Amino acid sequence: MQASKWKKLLTVAVLSAATTAVCSAEEVTVYGVKSLSGSFASYGKYADMGSKLAVEDYGNLLGSPVRYQAIDTEGNAGKAVRKVQEAISQQGARFFNGATLSSTALAIGKEVNKVGGVFMTPAGADELTGSDCNMATFRWSVPTYGAIHETVEPMIKAHPEWKRWYTITPQYVFGEALLSNAKAVFEAEGIEHVGNSYHSLQEQEFSGYLTNAMAAKPDVLLLLNFGSQSSNALRQAVNFGLKNQMKILVAWSSGLDQLQELGADVAEGVYFGAQYWHTVDTPMNKALVKRVREAYDMNPNYPMAADYIGTTVILDAIAKAGTTEGAAVAKALEATSYQGPTGDEVVRAADHQVLKNYYLLKGKAASEMQDDDDYVEIVSSGKSFPDESSLECTRS
Repeated sequence: MQASKWKKLLTVAVLSAATTAVCSAEEVTVYGVKSLSGSFASYGKYADMGSKLAVEDYGNLLGSPVRYQAIDTEGNAGKAVRKVQEAISQQGARFFNGATLSSTALAIGKEVNKVGGVFMTPAGADELTGSDCNMATFRWSVPTYGAIHETVEPMIKAHPEWKRWYTITPQYVFGEALLSNAKAVFEAEGIEHVGNSYHSLQEQEFSGYLTNAMAAKPDVLLLLNFGSQSSNALRQAVNFGLKNQMKILVAWSSGLDQLQELGADVAEGVYFGAQYWHTVDTPMNKALVKRVREAYDMNPNYPMAADYIGTTVILDAIAKAGTTEGAAVAKALEATSYQGPTGDEVVRAADHQVLKNYYLLKGKAASEMQDDDDYVEIVSSGKSFPDESSLECTRS
């Protein structure tokens, strides 16, 4: 009887110790800031799928399952900031990934930095890793500098006869950054910038801007807008017959999902800049394509790939740091090298910019497509980033 009693006590003690260990484990939750409604909802949908899959694939971290919670930014920076503030104050949120619009990403980054968290974003504005950089913010996507240098420059070099360029630009931080970089390339390469049309972030009717472009008789029309705005501008340009009068470049496309929406007839002969393309021959990308096909019965697109890898590198940094203390995780993420979807990717410590490839694509004719998603050929790819000596980032 006495031995039996001690056995029961020992069992209770072991169970109690195990329960204490589980309770003391650091539970990790990644918050996905995604535009699940509003003008950029189609992008946010796939970004959300990418983060969810990354968390599902990761399993346990620091002794507990990783959790994921989405925050709908509604494509509105003010609403996004309020929701992020609520997550921070009410739920102790510290780790964030996503944000479609640059204005939203800039605002969220400041809030996360105040509480010593970590925020990985695929947004485009150069200020994210420049004048508005901070300890919390990291950026996976190539900045506007790289997007322009890896699309406009290769086209000029391949076709020096294309001397006259016209731009259509959304009037907010992302569009201004693309335009500024394009003007710098035009000046350096001896290109005549024959005109620019600004439009609002709500604009969906581009006929007036396209009429202005036609009147300027450019060799190339450069579209500096994004998402549904670039799709609508391109469709309307094709309807106006602009493909027969000039070349068209969409400097910052959302890749596969945008091309699926446009179709081969619209995309044929059009140039697209892209952060990612699913046929890129890298080990990690092959694994990602296989995993996404298993999970979602589709090929991964840019928002899915961006938020999958963005979420994964945050989790890897937490594992490396061995803690959920934000400053330690941010430090662990600095100067990290890893195999990403585009190949070797490096987080530059100086400004928290991920150094990776950007792609110039050209639309194929429907008759040339080898499968349902074979919309483009990869014309070129490369890495273009401001030199560290010229960085505006003065993070303390």
